[in-house]
Amino acid sequence: MPLTSGSIQVNGRHIETGKTVPDDIGAIIETPGFLPNYSGFRNLKFLATLRGRIKDAEIRKAMQQVGLDPESRKHVGKYSLGMRQRLGIAQAIMEHPKLLVLDEPMNGLDNNGVREIRELFIALKKEGTTILMATHSSDDVRELCDTVHEMDCGVISKRDDLNSFPTT
Repeated sequence: MPLTSGSIQVNGRHIETGKTVPDDIGAIIETPGFLPNYSGFRNLKFLATLRGRIKDAEIRKAMQQVGLDPESRKHVGKYSLGMRQRLGIAQAIMEHPKLLVLDEPMNGLDNNGVREIRELFIALKKEGTTILMATHSSDDVRELCDTVHEMDCGVISKRDDLNSFPTT
């Protein structure tokens, strides 16, 4: 999306239109895409080789952190929506980013999965990771967020009372 005004700054660095995103950012889009005929580990290994910053042990650890078995040979094409979402989160965290940008990170997760991933995000936050999350879940907002900005009809406003979000 082209900038119409203002500027973007990440960790004190200005980001210009068309420039490379800083290395210390992890992201998950609403529907992550992977190679369907590869296992979860092989998908992440392929992505990790693009930058060459992490070893297999870190890929395995990220998969375990999100509740996936890195030794499974099951192809991603046979994964459930929740398993693909977990793999997307593993990909976002595997290189230990300082900033996580998450779009609907709980999409497709069952109640247990939501609880596990919330616990992971809380742990990452305690370790110093900044998490920017877009969500429709008022429960996620109440349990995970320190600061909330709400978008309504294209207008962004800061929300001061986090306890005023309705329960779902």
